[in-house]
Amino acid sequence: MANNMLNRYLFEELSVRGELVQLDETYQEIISGKEYPAPIKHLLGELAVATSLLTATLKFEGSITLQLQGDGPVSLAVINGDNQHKIRGVARWDGNIAADAGLHELMGKGYLVITIEPKEGERYQGVVGLEGETMSDVLEGYFARSEQLKTRMWIRVGEYEGKPHAAGLLLQVMPDGTGEPEDFDRLEQLTDTIKNDELFSLDAQEVLYRLYNQEKVQVFEPKDVTFHCGCSRERSAAAIITVDRNEIQQILKEEGHVSLHCDYCGTTYSFNEDEVAQLYTDANQQQSNNLH
Repeated sequence: MANNMLNRYLFEELSVRGELVQLDETYQEIISGKEYPAPIKHLLGELAVATSLLTATLKFEGSITLQLQGDGPVSLAVINGDNQHKIRGVARWDGNIAADAGLHELMGKGYLVITIEPKEGERYQGVVGLEGETMSDVLEGYFARSEQLKTRMWIRVGEYEGKPHAAGLLLQVMPDGTGEPEDFDRLEQLTDTIKNDELFSLDAQEVLYRLYNQEKVQVFEPKDVTFHCGCSRERSAAAIITVDRNEIQQILKEEGHVSLHCDYCGTTYSFNEDEVAQLYTDANQQQSNNLH
């Protein structure tokens, strides 16, 4: 059973909202773009879960990007998701990565940049230090400082039946101010009991029933979370003709072709000399048509 869904739910009597995301194929596609060491796969899984949970908060057309930067072996790890719950991600690293490397061993002295980008309106960017041992710790700190809403996140990444899985839950006090602290504390304790295998193998309704069967929970229509890279041969062609033609000719002379590689999905688009010549012919024709 493929599980690539985001579920939003509400505790009707407690003024607390929740989210549950389960990713298998979508996460597997993200980490198949490169030969990532295991700790980086784990980190991208955590970022994918966190980004998916945060996209559920978008009330407009646009995207959220979580970007880790640091001076450690991993210089960059980034996941981008939009209001249609299409996500993609990539990481860059150098050197050997210890098999048991955690967040701080991977990133060194680093920080998390959270970018919220509406299609219309102003872009927002927040920068958060890497305080705590996990991505959950870092993000909970962000919510405590910037949103001032009590928020907890549970992010789990691992293998189930030999395949990588990533999943997570979020609980957040509603901003109406009517929630009681002890209600949230009780829900935290219930959610703490979730096991990785339950999150990876059970459908959302079963997970929520196991956790909260004593509560009145309203579950909204689930949303598909899909991997979407956005690259294409057409986009690659458009990128080539923005480069100085002499430089392109030099590459053709040395390599016999011009290739562009997509870090997000691992696809390489290659153009031979005749194809490149045709790109410039088409571009010149288009330019001429625009002038008339």
